[in-house]
Amino acid sequence: MNPNAAPKPAQRSGDTAPRSRTSRFFRFFRFSHGSASAAAMLVALASAFALSQAFRTVGAMMATPLTGYFGLTPQQLGIWAGTFHFAFGIMQLAMGVSIDMFGVRRTVLTAFPLAVAGAVLCAMAPNYHALLLGQALIGVGCAPAFLACTVFIARHFDASRFTAMSGLVMSMAGLGIVFTGTPLALLIEAASWRAGYAVLAGFAVLSWLVIFWRVREPARAVDPESAQAAPAERQSLRKAVRELLPLFAMPHTLGLICFACVSYAAFITLRGLWLGPVLHDRHGLSLVSSGNVALVMTVAGMISPALFGRMDPGGARRARWMMGCALAAALMFAAMALTHSSAVDIGLPIAYGLLSGYSVLQYAYTKTSYPAAMTGRAMALLNMAMFLGVSLMQWTTGVAASWAVAHGTEPFRAVFLTIAGMLAAGTFAFLVLPRAHVPARPGA
Repeated sequence: MNPNAAPKPAQRSGDTAPRSRTSRFFRFFRFSHGSASAAAMLVALASAFALSQAFRTVGAMMATPLTGYFGLTPQQLGIWAGTFHFAFGIMQLAMGVSIDMFGVRRTVLTAFPLAVAGAVLCAMAPNYHALLLGQALIGVGCAPAFLACTVFIARHFDASRFTAMSGLVMSMAGLGIVFTGTPLALLIEAASWRAGYAVLAGFAVLSWLVIFWRVREPARAVDPESAQAAPAERQSLRKAVRELLPLFAMPHTLGLICFACVSYAAFITLRGLWLGPVLHDRHGLSLVSSGNVALVMTVAGMISPALFGRMDPGGARRARWMMGCALAAALMFAAMALTHSSAVDIGLPIAYGLLSGYSVLQYAYTKTSYPAAMTGRAMALLNMAMFLGVSLMQWTTGVAASWAVAHGTEPFRAVFLTIAGMLAAGTFAFLVLPRAHVPARPGA
Protein backbone atom coordinates (compact mmCIF):
# COMPACT_ATOMS: atom_id res chain seq x y z
CA MET A 1 0.00 0.00 0.00
CA ASN A 2 1.39 3.43 -0.95
CA PRO A 3 1.50 5.68 2.15
CA ASN A 4 1.86 8.76 -0.07
CA ALA A 5 -1.31 8.05 -1.99
CA ALA A 6 -3.94 10.77 -1.88
CA PRO A 7 -6.61 10.15 0.69
CA LYS A 8 -10.01 9.10 -0.51
CA PRO A 9 -12.57 11.90 -0.85
CA ALA A 10 -14.55 10.71 2.13
CA GLN A 11 -11.39 10.84 4.27
CA ARG A 12 -10.54 14.34 3.08
CA SER A 13 -13.67 16.29 3.62
CA GLY A 14 -15.43 14.43 6.34
CA ASP A 15 -18.35 13.48 4.06
CA THR A 16 -18.31 9.92 5.29
CA ALA A 17 -22.04 9.71 5.88
CA PRO A 18 -23.13 10.89 2.40
CA ARG A 19 -20.55 8.67 0.72
CA SER A 20 -21.64 5.77 2.90
CA ARG A 21 -25.24 6.29 1.82
CA THR A 22 -24.13 6.49 -1.83
CA SER A 23 -22.07 3.33 -1.54
CA ARG A 24 -24.99 1.56 0.08
CA PHE A 25 -27.18 2.69 -2.80
CA PHE A 26 -24.76 1.27 -5.34
CA ARG A 27 -24.22 -1.89 -3.31
CA PHE A 28 -27.97 -2.39 -3.44
CA PHE A 29 -27.99 -2.29 -7.25
CA ARG A 30 -24.70 -4.13 -7.88
CA PHE A 31 -25.05 -7.53 -9.53
CA SER A 32 -24.07 -9.78 -6.69
CA HIS A 33 -25.61 -12.97 -5.47
CA GLY A 34 -27.56 -11.16 -2.74
CA SER A 35 -31.30 -10.76 -2.66
CA ALA A 36 -30.98 -6.98 -3.11
CA SER A 37 -29.33 -7.30 -6.52
CA ALA A 38 -31.80 -10.03 -7.47
CA ALA A 39 -34.63 -7.65 -6.58
CA ALA A 40 -33.08 -4.93 -8.75
CA MET A 41 -32.84 -7.32 -11.68
CA LEU A 42 -36.42 -8.44 -11.10
CA VAL A 43 -37.51 -4.79 -11.38
CA ALA A 44 -35.75 -4.56 -14.74
CA LEU A 45 -37.48 -7.71 -15.97
CA ALA A 46 -40.79 -6.39 -14.64
CA SER A 47 -40.45 -3.39 -16.98
CA ALA A 48 -40.95 -5.75 -19.94
CA PHE A 49 -43.94 -7.28 -18.17
CA ALA A 50 -45.35 -3.78 -17.63
CA LEU A 51 -45.08 -3.12 -21.38
CA SER A 52 -46.78 -6.46 -22.02
CA GLN A 53 -49.62 -5.34 -19.76
CA ALA A 54 -49.87 -2.06 -21.66
CA PHE A 55 -50.00 -3.76 -25.05
CA ARG A 56 -52.74 -6.15 -23.94
CA THR A 57 -54.97 -3.37 -22.57
CA VAL A 58 -54.73 -0.72 -25.30
CA GLY A 59 -58.08 -1.86 -26.65
CA ALA A 60 -60.14 -0.09 -24.00
CA MET A 61 -59.05 3.31 -25.35
CA MET A 62 -58.28 2.34 -28.95
CA ALA A 63 -61.41 0.31 -29.72
CA THR A 64 -63.57 3.35 -30.50
CA PRO A 65 -61.05 5.22 -32.72
CA LEU A 66 -60.03 1.98 -34.49
CA THR A 67 -63.67 1.15 -35.15
CA GLY A 68 -64.17 4.57 -36.70
CA TYR A 69 -60.93 4.50 -38.72
CA PHE A 70 -61.16 0.98 -40.16
CA GLY A 71 -64.92 0.47 -39.87
CA LEU A 72 -64.54 -2.59 -37.67
CA THR A 73 -67.40 -4.80 -36.54
CA PRO A 74 -67.53 -5.96 -32.89
CA GLN A 75 -66.36 -9.40 -34.04
CA GLN A 76 -63.34 -7.90 -35.82
CA LEU A 77 -62.61 -5.89 -32.70
CA GLY A 78 -62.63 -9.09 -30.63
CA ILE A 79 -60.30 -10.80 -33.11
CA TRP A 80 -57.92 -7.83 -33.05
CA ALA A 81 -57.73 -7.87 -29.24
CA GLY A 82 -57.53 -11.65 -29.06
CA THR A 83 -54.70 -11.94 -31.60
CA PHE A 84 -52.17 -10.64 -29.09
CA HIS A 85 -53.21 -13.18 -26.48
CA PHE A 86 -53.39 -16.07 -28.92
CA ALA A 87 -49.82 -15.44 -30.11
CA PHE A 88 -48.75 -14.87 -26.50
CA GLY A 89 -50.38 -18.08 -25.29
CA ILE A 90 -49.16 -20.48 -27.95
CA MET A 91 -45.57 -19.28 -27.43
CA GLN A 92 -45.49 -19.98 -23.69
CA LEU A 93 -44.11 -23.50 -24.00
CA ALA A 94 -41.43 -22.47 -26.49
CA MET A 95 -40.42 -19.57 -24.26
CA GLY A 96 -40.25 -21.87 -21.25
CA VAL A 97 -37.91 -24.18 -23.16
CA SER A 98 -35.80 -21.19 -24.23
CA ILE A 99 -35.54 -19.97 -20.64
CA ASP A 100 -34.39 -23.45 -19.56
CA MET A 101 -31.81 -23.66 -22.36
CA PHE A 102 -30.55 -20.10 -22.69
CA GLY A 103 -31.65 -18.32 -19.54
CA VAL A 104 -34.06 -15.53 -18.69
CA ARG A 105 -31.89 -12.68 -19.98
CA ARG A 106 -31.10 -14.06 -23.43
CA THR A 107 -34.68 -15.19 -24.01
CA VAL A 108 -36.21 -11.80 -23.19
CA LEU A 109 -33.57 -9.85 -25.12
CA THR A 110 -34.09 -12.04 -28.20
CA ALA A 111 -37.89 -12.00 -28.20
CA PHE A 112 -38.71 -8.44 -27.10
CA PRO A 113 -37.53 -6.71 -30.31
CA LEU A 114 -40.47 -8.44 -32.03
CA ALA A 115 -42.79 -6.45 -29.76
CA VAL A 116 -41.06 -3.26 -30.88
CA ALA A 117 -41.42 -4.26 -34.53
CA GLY A 118 -45.08 -5.13 -34.02
CA ALA A 119 -45.82 -1.82 -32.34
CA VAL A 120 -44.15 0.08 -35.18
CA LEU A 121 -46.16 -1.93 -37.71
CA CYS A 122 -49.41 -1.16 -35.87
CA ALA A 123 -48.50 2.53 -35.73
CA MET A 124 -48.08 2.52 -39.52
CA ALA A 125 -50.79 -0.04 -40.37
CA PRO A 126 -52.57 0.82 -43.64
CA ASN A 127 -55.33 -1.74 -43.10
CA TYR A 128 -56.90 -4.17 -40.63
CA HIS A 129 -54.76 -7.14 -41.71
CA ALA A 130 -51.53 -5.24 -41.04
CA LEU A 131 -52.94 -4.36 -37.63
CA LEU A 132 -53.53 -8.05 -36.90
CA LEU A 133 -49.99 -8.96 -37.98
CA GLY A 134 -48.60 -6.26 -35.72
CA GLN A 135 -50.67 -7.58 -32.80
CA ALA A 136 -49.32 -11.09 -33.43
CA LEU A 137 -45.71 -9.86 -33.44
CA ILE A 138 -46.30 -7.96 -30.21
CA GLY A 139 -47.79 -11.09 -28.63
CA VAL A 140 -44.77 -13.22 -29.57
CA GLY A 141 -42.34 -10.53 -28.41
CA CYS A 142 -44.06 -10.16 -25.03
CA ALA A 143 -44.50 -13.92 -24.54
CA PRO A 144 -41.56 -14.45 -22.16
CA ALA A 145 -42.21 -11.32 -20.08
CA PHE A 146 -44.18 -12.70 -17.13
CA LEU A 147 -42.81 -16.25 -17.37
CA ALA A 148 -39.31 -14.78 -17.07
CA CYS A 149 -40.33 -12.99 -13.88
CA THR A 150 -41.93 -16.08 -12.30
CA VAL A 151 -38.96 -18.30 -13.19
CA PHE A 152 -36.55 -15.67 -11.85
CA ILE A 153 -38.50 -15.49 -8.58
CA ALA A 154 -38.59 -19.29 -8.26
CA ARG A 155 -34.84 -19.54 -8.86
CA HIS A 156 -33.51 -16.66 -6.83
CA PHE A 157 -35.92 -16.03 -3.94
CA ASP A 158 -36.92 -18.14 -0.98
CA ALA A 159 -39.88 -20.42 -1.69
CA SER A 160 -41.89 -18.90 1.14
CA ARG A 161 -41.81 -15.52 -0.64
CA PHE A 162 -43.02 -16.81 -4.01
CA THR A 163 -46.66 -15.70 -3.73
CA ALA A 164 -45.81 -12.32 -2.22
CA MET A 165 -43.08 -11.60 -4.80
CA SER A 166 -45.35 -12.69 -7.67
CA GLY A 167 -48.06 -10.39 -6.39
CA LEU A 168 -45.57 -7.54 -6.08
CA VAL A 169 -44.41 -8.02 -9.68
CA MET A 170 -48.00 -8.05 -10.91
CA SER A 171 -48.66 -4.83 -9.03
CA MET A 172 -45.55 -3.19 -10.48
CA ALA A 173 -46.53 -4.29 -13.96
CA GLY A 174 -49.82 -2.51 -13.43
CA LEU A 175 -47.94 0.69 -14.33
CA GLY A 176 -48.24 -0.47 -17.93
CA ILE A 177 -52.01 -0.63 -17.58
CA VAL A 178 -51.99 2.82 -15.96
CA PHE A 179 -50.61 4.22 -19.21
CA THR A 180 -53.50 2.77 -21.19
CA GLY A 181 -56.02 4.71 -19.09
CA THR A 182 -56.10 8.50 -18.97
CA PRO A 183 -52.59 9.06 -20.43
CA LEU A 184 -53.37 7.04 -23.56
CA ALA A 185 -56.78 8.69 -23.91
CA LEU A 186 -55.16 12.14 -23.76
CA LEU A 187 -52.52 11.08 -26.27
CA ILE A 188 -55.12 9.76 -28.70
CA GLU A 189 -57.19 12.93 -28.41
CA ALA A 190 -54.12 15.14 -28.86
CA ALA A 191 -52.64 13.12 -31.73
CA SER A 192 -54.10 9.76 -32.81
CA TRP A 193 -54.24 6.09 -31.96
CA ARG A 194 -51.09 5.65 -34.07
CA ALA A 195 -49.21 7.87 -31.62
CA GLY A 196 -50.19 5.48 -28.84
CA TYR A 197 -48.49 2.56 -30.56
CA ALA A 198 -45.46 4.73 -31.39
CA VAL A 199 -44.98 5.78 -27.76
CA LEU A 200 -45.32 2.17 -26.57
CA ALA A 201 -42.68 1.14 -29.12
CA GLY A 202 -40.34 3.76 -27.64
CA PHE A 203 -40.96 2.53 -24.10
CA ALA A 204 -40.30 -1.04 -25.25
CA VAL A 205 -36.91 0.00 -26.62
CA LEU A 206 -36.05 1.61 -23.28
CA SER A 207 -37.11 -1.55 -21.42
CA TRP A 208 -34.90 -3.69 -23.66
CA LEU A 209 -31.93 -1.42 -22.98
CA VAL A 210 -32.49 -1.55 -19.20
CA ILE A 211 -32.64 -5.36 -19.25
CA PHE A 212 -29.53 -5.55 -21.45
CA TRP A 213 -27.69 -3.21 -19.07
CA ARG A 214 -28.85 -4.47 -15.70
CA VAL A 215 -29.86 -8.14 -15.78
CA ARG A 216 -27.16 -10.69 -15.07
CA GLU A 217 -28.61 -13.93 -13.76
CA PRO A 218 -26.94 -14.92 -10.47
CA ALA A 219 -25.16 -18.24 -10.67
CA ARG A 220 -26.99 -21.10 -9.05
CA ALA A 221 -25.32 -23.87 -7.12
CA VAL A 222 -25.10 -26.93 -9.34
CA ASP A 223 -24.19 -30.43 -8.29
CA PRO A 224 -21.11 -31.56 -10.31
CA GLU A 225 -22.68 -34.88 -11.26
CA SER A 226 -25.88 -33.22 -12.49
CA ALA A 227 -23.79 -30.63 -14.34
CA GLN A 228 -21.99 -33.40 -16.22
CA ALA A 229 -25.29 -35.02 -17.09
CA ALA A 230 -26.90 -31.76 -18.18
CA PRO A 231 -25.89 -31.88 -21.88
CA ALA A 232 -27.59 -35.22 -22.30
CA GLU A 233 -30.76 -33.91 -20.65
CA ARG A 234 -30.87 -30.56 -22.46
CA GLN A 235 -34.39 -29.44 -23.10
CA SER A 236 -35.98 -29.34 -26.54
CA LEU A 237 -39.42 -28.28 -27.69
CA ARG A 238 -40.37 -31.86 -28.60
CA LYS A 239 -39.15 -33.09 -25.22
CA ALA A 240 -41.07 -30.30 -23.48
CA VAL A 241 -44.30 -31.27 -25.24
CA ARG A 242 -43.77 -34.90 -24.20
CA GLU A 243 -43.13 -33.79 -20.62
CA LEU A 244 -46.47 -31.99 -20.51
CA LEU A 245 -48.31 -35.28 -20.95
CA PRO A 246 -47.75 -36.44 -17.33
CA LEU A 247 -49.45 -33.23 -16.19
CA PHE A 248 -52.62 -34.24 -18.02
CA ALA A 249 -52.46 -37.65 -16.39
CA MET A 250 -52.86 -35.99 -13.00
CA PRO A 251 -56.57 -35.71 -12.12
CA HIS A 252 -56.49 -32.12 -10.85
CA THR A 253 -54.95 -30.60 -14.00
CA LEU A 254 -58.17 -30.34 -16.00
CA GLY A 255 -60.00 -28.36 -13.33
CA LEU A 256 -57.07 -25.97 -12.97
CA ILE A 257 -57.01 -25.39 -16.75
CA CYS A 258 -60.75 -24.71 -16.86
CA PHE A 259 -60.44 -22.15 -14.07
CA ALA A 260 -57.29 -20.55 -15.49
CA CYS A 261 -58.97 -20.06 -18.87
CA VAL A 262 -61.58 -17.69 -17.42
CA SER A 263 -60.25 -16.03 -14.26
CA TYR A 264 -57.67 -13.64 -15.70
CA ALA A 265 -59.48 -13.49 -19.04
CA ALA A 266 -62.48 -11.75 -17.49
CA PHE A 267 -60.37 -8.89 -16.13
CA ILE A 268 -58.44 -8.33 -19.36
CA THR A 269 -61.54 -8.65 -21.54
CA LEU A 270 -63.22 -5.87 -19.56
CA ARG A 271 -60.23 -3.60 -18.91
CA GLY A 272 -58.44 -4.29 -22.20
CA LEU A 273 -61.37 -4.25 -24.63
CA TRP A 274 -64.93 -3.40 -23.57
CA LEU A 275 -64.61 -0.83 -20.78
CA GLY A 276 -64.03 2.13 -23.08
CA PRO A 277 -66.75 1.23 -25.61
CA VAL A 278 -69.40 0.59 -22.94
CA LEU A 279 -68.73 3.91 -21.21
CA HIS A 280 -68.63 5.78 -24.53
CA ASP A 281 -71.51 4.11 -26.37
CA ARG A 282 -73.85 3.25 -23.49
CA HIS A 283 -73.36 6.35 -21.36
CA GLY A 284 -71.85 8.94 -23.70
CA LEU A 285 -68.63 9.49 -21.74
CA SER A 286 -65.75 11.10 -23.61
CA LEU A 287 -62.55 9.19 -24.31
CA VAL A 288 -60.71 11.03 -21.53
CA SER A 289 -63.54 10.45 -19.03
CA SER A 290 -63.50 6.76 -19.95
CA GLY A 291 -59.74 6.83 -19.48
CA ASN A 292 -60.19 8.26 -15.99
CA VAL A 293 -62.44 5.34 -15.04
CA ALA A 294 -59.94 2.91 -16.55
CA LEU A 295 -57.16 4.58 -14.58
CA VAL A 296 -58.96 4.19 -11.24
CA MET A 297 -59.79 0.57 -12.07
CA THR A 298 -56.12 0.01 -12.94
CA VAL A 299 -54.85 1.51 -9.68
CA ALA A 300 -57.24 -0.78 -7.80
CA GLY A 301 -55.95 -3.69 -9.89
CA MET A 302 -52.35 -2.76 -9.08
CA ILE A 303 -52.99 -2.84 -5.34
CA SER A 304 -54.97 -6.07 -5.45
CA PRO A 305 -52.31 -8.70 -6.38
CA ALA A 306 -49.96 -7.59 -3.61
CA LEU A 307 -52.83 -7.71 -1.11
CA PHE A 308 -53.88 -11.19 -2.16
CA GLY A 309 -50.24 -12.27 -2.12
CA ARG A 310 -50.00 -11.16 1.50
CA MET A 311 -53.39 -12.55 2.51
CA ASP A 312 -52.89 -15.94 0.81
CA PRO A 313 -54.54 -18.39 3.23
CA GLY A 314 -52.73 -21.45 1.86
CA GLY A 315 -53.94 -25.03 1.85
CA ALA A 316 -57.48 -25.96 0.83
CA ARG A 317 -58.74 -22.47 1.76
CA ARG A 318 -56.79 -21.02 -1.17
CA ALA A 319 -58.95 -22.91 -3.67
CA ARG A 320 -62.11 -21.77 -1.86
CA TRP A 321 -60.94 -18.17 -2.05
CA MET A 322 -60.30 -18.56 -5.78
CA MET A 323 -63.79 -19.91 -6.43
CA GLY A 324 -65.52 -17.38 -4.21
CA CYS A 325 -63.79 -14.44 -5.89
CA ALA A 326 -64.56 -15.78 -9.37
CA LEU A 327 -68.25 -16.20 -8.54
CA ALA A 328 -68.35 -12.66 -7.11
CA ALA A 329 -66.86 -11.42 -10.39
CA ALA A 330 -69.51 -13.34 -12.37
CA LEU A 331 -72.25 -11.62 -10.36
CA MET A 332 -70.68 -8.23 -11.09
CA PHE A 333 -70.74 -8.89 -14.83
CA ALA A 334 -74.33 -10.10 -14.62
CA ALA A 335 -75.27 -6.85 -12.86
CA MET A 336 -73.57 -4.81 -15.58
CA ALA A 337 -75.42 -6.81 -18.23
CA LEU A 338 -78.87 -6.42 -16.70
CA THR A 339 -78.69 -2.73 -15.76
CA HIS A 340 -78.00 0.40 -17.72
CA SER A 341 -76.85 2.45 -14.77
CA SER A 342 -73.77 4.62 -15.18
CA ALA A 343 -73.09 4.20 -11.45
CA VAL A 344 -73.02 0.41 -11.88
CA ASP A 345 -70.88 0.52 -15.03
CA ILE A 346 -68.38 2.85 -13.36
CA GLY A 347 -68.45 1.51 -9.80
CA LEU A 348 -68.37 -2.24 -10.45
CA PRO A 349 -65.29 -2.19 -12.72
CA ILE A 350 -63.43 -0.32 -9.98
CA ALA A 351 -64.62 -2.83 -7.37
CA TYR A 352 -63.62 -5.64 -9.73
CA GLY A 353 -60.15 -4.09 -9.98
CA LEU A 354 -59.80 -4.55 -6.21
CA LEU A 355 -60.99 -8.14 -6.53
CA SER A 356 -58.95 -9.10 -9.59
CA GLY A 357 -55.73 -9.85 -7.72
CA TYR A 358 -57.11 -13.23 -6.68
CA SER A 359 -55.66 -14.59 -9.91
CA VAL A 360 -52.22 -14.49 -8.27
CA LEU A 361 -53.40 -17.31 -5.98
CA GLN A 362 -53.44 -19.60 -9.01
CA TYR A 363 -49.65 -19.47 -9.20
CA ALA A 364 -49.27 -20.50 -5.58
CA TYR A 365 -51.93 -23.19 -6.05
CA THR A 366 -50.08 -24.53 -9.10
CA LYS A 367 -46.71 -24.44 -7.36
CA THR A 368 -47.99 -26.56 -4.47
CA SER A 369 -50.08 -28.90 -6.63
CA TYR A 370 -47.24 -30.56 -8.52
CA PRO A 371 -43.91 -32.13 -7.59
CA ALA A 372 -40.96 -29.74 -7.61
CA ALA A 373 -39.55 -31.38 -10.75
CA MET A 374 -42.77 -30.52 -12.61
CA THR A 375 -43.19 -26.94 -11.39
CA GLY A 376 -41.73 -25.30 -14.50
CA ARG A 377 -43.94 -27.29 -16.85
CA ALA A 378 -47.00 -26.66 -14.68
CA MET A 379 -46.35 -22.90 -14.69
CA ALA A 380 -45.93 -22.92 -18.48
CA LEU A 381 -49.20 -24.82 -18.84
CA LEU A 382 -50.95 -22.37 -16.50
CA ASN A 383 -49.71 -19.39 -18.52
CA MET A 384 -50.81 -21.03 -21.77
CA ALA A 385 -54.28 -21.67 -20.36
CA MET A 386 -54.64 -18.14 -19.00
CA PHE A 387 -53.66 -16.31 -22.17
CA LEU A 388 -55.35 -18.64 -24.63
CA GLY A 389 -58.39 -18.18 -22.39
CA VAL A 390 -58.11 -14.41 -22.84
CA SER A 391 -57.98 -14.86 -26.60
CA LEU A 392 -60.99 -17.18 -26.52
CA MET A 393 -63.04 -14.86 -24.30
CA GLN A 394 -62.27 -11.76 -26.35
CA TRP A 395 -63.15 -13.54 -29.58
CA THR A 396 -66.31 -15.05 -28.05
CA THR A 397 -67.51 -11.72 -26.68
CA GLY A 398 -66.90 -10.15 -30.09
CA VAL A 399 -69.06 -12.82 -31.71
CA ALA A 400 -71.72 -12.31 -29.03
CA ALA A 401 -71.73 -8.53 -29.62
CA SER A 402 -72.04 -8.97 -33.39
CA TRP A 403 -74.88 -11.46 -32.89
CA ALA A 404 -76.65 -9.03 -30.57
CA VAL A 405 -76.35 -6.17 -33.07
CA ALA A 406 -77.72 -8.40 -35.85
CA HIS A 407 -80.73 -9.31 -33.69
CA GLY A 408 -81.49 -5.81 -32.42
CA THR A 409 -80.17 -6.39 -28.89
CA GLU A 410 -77.79 -4.16 -27.01
CA PRO A 411 -74.29 -5.60 -27.63
CA PHE A 412 -72.90 -4.94 -24.16
CA ARG A 413 -75.62 -6.97 -22.51
CA ALA A 414 -74.53 -9.95 -24.63
CA VAL A 415 -70.86 -9.25 -23.89
CA PHE A 416 -71.25 -9.13 -20.11
CA LEU A 417 -73.60 -12.11 -19.94
CA THR A 418 -71.07 -14.09 -21.98
CA ILE A 419 -68.26 -13.18 -19.57
CA ALA A 420 -70.43 -14.01 -16.55
CA GLY A 421 -71.40 -17.36 -18.07
CA MET A 422 -67.81 -18.30 -18.91
CA LEU A 423 -66.66 -17.36 -15.40
CA ALA A 424 -69.42 -19.43 -13.82
CA ALA A 425 -68.70 -22.42 -16.09
CA GLY A 426 -64.95 -22.37 -15.37
CA THR A 427 -65.53 -22.06 -11.64
CA PHE A 428 -68.10 -24.86 -11.65
CA ALA A 429 -65.64 -27.12 -13.48
CA PHE A 430 -62.98 -26.33 -10.88
CA LEU A 431 -65.49 -27.15 -8.12
CA VAL A 432 -66.70 -30.51 -9.41
CA LEU A 433 -63.46 -31.82 -10.94
CA PRO A 434 -60.74 -33.25 -8.68
CA ARG A 435 -58.55 -30.67 -6.96
CA ALA A 436 -55.03 -31.03 -5.66
CA HIS A 437 -54.37 -32.02 -2.06
CA VAL A 438 -52.09 -29.32 -0.71
CA PRO A 439 -50.60 -28.74 2.74
CA ALA A 440 -53.04 -27.16 5.19
CA ARG A 441 -50.56 -24.71 6.73
CA PRO A 442 -50.87 -21.03 5.74
CA GLY A 443 -48.50 -19.85 3.03
CA ALA A 444 -48.21 -23.35 1.61
